Amino acid sequence: MSSLFRWSSTKIAFLVLGMTAATIAPIVISAPALSQNTVPSTPSPTSTANLSDVSSDYWARPFIQALADNNVIAGFPDGTFRPNQPVTRAEFAALIQKAFSNQSRVRQLSSGGFSDVPANYWAASAIQNAYETGFLAGYPGNVFKPNQEIPRVQGIVSLSNGLGLSGGDASTLSSFYNDASAIPNYAVNSVAAATLGNIVVNYPDVKQLNPQQSLTRAEAAALLYQALVKQGKLQPIASNLPASQYVVAGTPTSTDIVALAASSSSFTTLTSLLKTSGLADVLQQAGPYTVFAPTDQAFAALPAATLQELQQPENKEALIKILRYHVVPGAVTASQLSSGKLETVEDKPVNIQIDRANNQVSVNNARVIQADVKASNGIIHAINQVLIPPDVNISKLNQPPTGSTGTTPDVTVGRATRGGRSYIGVAGNIGLLGNDRALSDGNFAVISKLGLTRNISVRPSVIFGDNTLFLVPLTLDWSPRRGGSVDHETFSISPYVGAGVAIAANNNTDFGLLLTGGVDVPLGSKFTLTGGVNAAFLNDTDVGLQFGLGYNF
Repeated sequence: MSSLFRWSSTKIAFLVLGMTAATIAPIVISAPALSQNTVPSTPSPTSTANLSDVSSDYWARPFIQALADNNVIAGFPDGTFRPNQPVTRAEFAALIQKAFSNQSRVRQLSSGGFSDVPANYWAASAIQNAYETGFLAGYPGNVFKPNQEIPRVQGIVSLSNGLGLSGGDASTLSSFYNDASAIPNYAVNSVAAATLGNIVVNYPDVKQLNPQQSLTRAEAAALLYQALVKQGKLQPIASNLPASQYVVAGTPTSTDIVALAASSSSFTTLTSLLKTSGLADVLQQAGPYTVFAPTDQAFAALPAATLQELQQPENKEALIKILRYHVVPGAVTASQLSSGKLETVEDKPVNIQIDRANNQVSVNNARVIQADVKASNGIIHAINQVLIPPDVNISKLNQPPTGSTGTTPDVTVGRATRGGRSYIGVAGNIGLLGNDRALSDGNFAVISKLGLTRNISVRPSVIFGDNTLFLVPLTLDWSPRRGGSVDHETFSISPYVGAGVAIAANNNTDFGLLLTGGVDVPLGSKFTLTGGVNAAFLNDTDVGLQFGLGYNF
């Protein structure tokens, strides 16, 4: 065996610590803002507040503004949006790529691609993405016709197919559209499914589909917005806004605050806490109420283990105080808010700040990221931070329970630690050192973290390969630190370091020392991204770099 593999334990320990630091460093640096695709004669990033041809009362402004704020669409360099300009098939493919960047691929484009889309064409990758994710298809003869203006019906069918929508009674389309007979046969079922899913938007006459007319930029924004609402990524347009009257209501959307929050993937944590605290029943009453609702990402940015501690019986009073601090009596729209103090049902005021020039509302240090979501008993304003009342100290919620002497830690297998929740998941292993163990090769791994106390967890994992390796380290978990921001969302990182035993599963089972270190990155309330370095000292020394995703429990 080469002397390269006969490193001392001290050198390997420094390697582990060095790789851990290298893993942490890129995460700590704030991520740059996402850039727009550069396309000849196409839009550049511009705030909708500066779009000269999209006035405050323009019918599609709420759709356009929300998508611009989420970097899905943008204005042109001259400060215009050109809402009535037709959209080509290539441009629509580019919009789809921006709006549904994480969509799974359901098919593969042939190696030669479409005959009329050269490899260096500005939208080649977007067209391939739109095809492979099931949104768009080509024409007979292996052509895509990228410069053809896309008809409205094609845009609707594209979104219906890409989202995998089904259902809808095609025979009832005539009850929704005066020109239902003009819908091509191939599109009838897809249009029916899109109608049922509240995706179709018709202006100026909600009952006039105009299926064969060219789709405009404003109409494309409206359809994409509704598709993102269907996915739970955006909130429905408030019913008191004129734009809402142009959405073809295939299914009713009016419901109370709790039911509306529960129906959105953005408020799963808030919904759970409302039920835990007993406030769900209150917010289902007639009201009306106005709720400044933190998103799941806002709750995930709290210090690790705060959510778990808040749900303990001994902290129920603090949880109720926090939730009541987000509720204001009456239905108050964003336009009715004014700068200054606003009394909450917790009898503690919040500070409202209004920036009319940029159409922005802030509550304490939180920013309203979606205003005026209309419920049957009030209004929801989505915010990007959790509001903490002045008489609640959440740092005390993270103190570990003690025994009668005040020194015995509470050991509970599977609990959250100060570094975050327990999880189980999968990972990829990249071999760094060694040549005869699974750890030293590129392999698949099953990983886990099981919290024991507030500070300590055990992280058993198994790396599959020619010589399968079991790793059982005991780790010290540190509190999360601010890691950076991506598109206004703040992420935290939680370092850990530890030691344990490595077990080689071969004919003669070997045991050896294991050193480990890395970081956990919470991704909302359900998932944790993790990365770290493992060094196993068996007959030889093996080192591997591991990246994985865990499901929290």
